Order: sequence, then structure tokens, then C-alpha cells
Amino acid sequence: MSIFSVSDIFMGMSVFLFIIGIFSIASGIFVLVAKVAGGDLRTIARQTTALAQKGLTEEISGLVGNATALISAVNDLVKTTSGIGIFLIIVGIVAIGFAMGILTQVN
Repeated sequence: MSIFSVSDIFMGMSVFLFIIGIFSIASGIFVLVAKVAGGDLRTIARQTTALAQKGLTEEISGLVGNATALISAVNDLVKTTSGIGIFLIIVGIVAIGFAMGILTQVN
């Protein structure tokens, strides 16, 4: 004989999924907000652009190539951060959806 009924187990699963969903959505929002608030990336991009322009005027080709690579790396970093934040939000919404689906099946 079990101390938990099937309804209790389903209820526990749905509560767990709901909590995981809330934490996932909160984490995704935090990642997106931290990306927007991250002025360091903007500063690096701005200084790299200025460095590339200086390299063009002084005809320093190696400097321009490295500055271009740095700008590309910063852009990839921003895209990756946005993707992670959006993925976490979608996972949270799906987890909450599954939790609600389980709750509708509980008698």
C-alpha cells in the first residue's frame, strides 16, 4: 500500500514543473536584461570601431583586421546571450504549459 495516491503524485509533478517554469522564465528575463544593461559590450564595440578607423587613416592593416575580428566576436557574444535568454523563456512557458496540462488530468 502506498502513502501517495496517483493524484498526489500528479499534483507534485505539476507543482514541480510550475516552479521550474517560473525559475526558467525569470532566468531568461534576467539574462536578457543583463545583456541590455551590459554597457561594457557597447564600450568595447565603440572603442574597437574607433581603433579600426584610426588604423584605416594610418594604414595599419593588421590593426584593422584584428579590430574587425573583435567587433565580430562581440556581435556573436550578444547574439548568443539573446538566444540563451529567449530559449530559457520558451522552456519556462512549455514547463508551465505541461504543469497546467497535468493539473487538468488530476481528478
